[in-house]
Amino acid sequence: MGRRRSAAGAAVIAAAFAWLAFPAGALGSALIVINGRGWGNGIGMSQWGAEGYAQHGWGFERILAHYYPHTTIGSAPERPVRVLLAQGETEVTVGSAQPFLLVDSRGRTIHVRARSLRLTPRLRLGGHALVPPVAVEPGAQPLTLDGAGYRGSLLLERTAGSLAVVNTLPLERYLRGVVPSEMPWHWSAAAYEAQAVAARSYALASLHPAAPFDLYADNRSQAYGGIRSERPETNLAVGATAGKVLTYDDRVIAAYYDSGSGGRTAAIQDVFSGHSPEPYLVSVSDPFDRLSPYHRWRVVLSSAVLSRRFDVPVADVRVQLNPSGRASRVRLLAGRATRTLGAAAFSSALALRSTYFTVGVASLIGPASHTLPGRRLTLRGFLRGLAGVVLQKRSPSGAWMQVRHVVTRSDGRFVTTVRPRATTAYRLAVDQIAGPTVEVEVAVAR
Repeated sequence: MGRRRSAAGAAVIAAAFAWLAFPAGALGSALIVINGRGWGNGIGMSQWGAEGYAQHGWGFERILAHYYPHTTIGSAPERPVRVLLAQGETEVTVGSAQPFLLVDSRGRTIHVRARSLRLTPRLRLGGHALVPPVAVEPGAQPLTLDGAGYRGSLLLERTAGSLAVVNTLPLERYLRGVVPSEMPWHWSAAAYEAQAVAARSYALASLHPAAPFDLYADNRSQAYGGIRSERPETNLAVGATAGKVLTYDDRVIAAYYDSGSGGRTAAIQDVFSGHSPEPYLVSVSDPFDRLSPYHRWRVVLSSAVLSRRFDVPVADVRVQLNPSGRASRVRLLAGRATRTLGAAAFSSALALRSTYFTVGVASLIGPASHTLPGRRLTLRGFLRGLAGVVLQKRSPSGAWMQVRHVVTRSDGRFVTTVRPRATTAYRLAVDQIAGPTVEVEVAVAR
């Protein structure tokens, strides 16, 4: 994520708008092939890429310098962070293996023996009505929330008739529950250390003293699993990098990171609309992301499925790319009608792994009426973004056989002729993926 622009970037932009020259005539039922890369928004460090660099002998400092150029590694003092664990709850269970305390907003303190307490938004304990927010303070053992252990204290807040729970704990203890939640087990120490520094930086850049909490416990901020997530090898990485953060211009940066970039990270302004460029969140090469099982992925749909998903009669899909090579806008076309979506909305609706995708289309239009045996019949269609497409025919046994490779004109359209001798069907196929069928009725000669 950054603002790297060059002649190559200009070529990408020109190619992204080239589809505007294509006619948007009526198309038949189409095969939609979405070819994508990576998992996540692609900003900052690629976790799979970091592991690849670590396997090639890079230390965490060098890994971080690659993904966050122009930054330096500085030090930050220990401080607490507040993590939202739950909200909108009608009941929560808090407890500990040793005695603990409940302290309400009026200073009422209740000593609780080792056990679990079920609390509702009424916040009553025996004959005591607690006034929120209620702090749950640990004793000699950590606290639990609904059976899961957390270091530090818990704060119960009542909002709109339900409960929210915030975990307050030292930053370094928080990171022990983040690093193993964000990276797989059995990775390299340098990758874990790079993750620890990035996560520490992101957390410190996300503090909001005037807000009820600083961070979510999921991918809205960083995945945080509490004590159950902690592992010896990741604890070592947190300890080895204690206090180390990424800084630019003497301030700690929001060190974005994600699972995989698909081979190249993205500039922040290309992903987050309206965001100013940052010199340390630029597009950089990420060759070792190929280790990721989601380095490349594919989703295949029919235009009929898209029509139902977006409640518009989709005949074609066209994508506009940004300078980082990711989709920025998606146009759904049906004849002269067009619906435009942001790439993030399109990706979310289809549960795609990223906005680093292109869309290929293979559309086949059949005859308007039946034909006679052996008579020449014209099939028309349109291809874009797909190579090696073949026309297939259904045999009398039901098996599909190849008729020919499809050759298009410069605008992507094609016309081909067939001479069916009996009622059959035709379809387009690419890489063993078949599109919708076009039925051809052949009348019996009399």
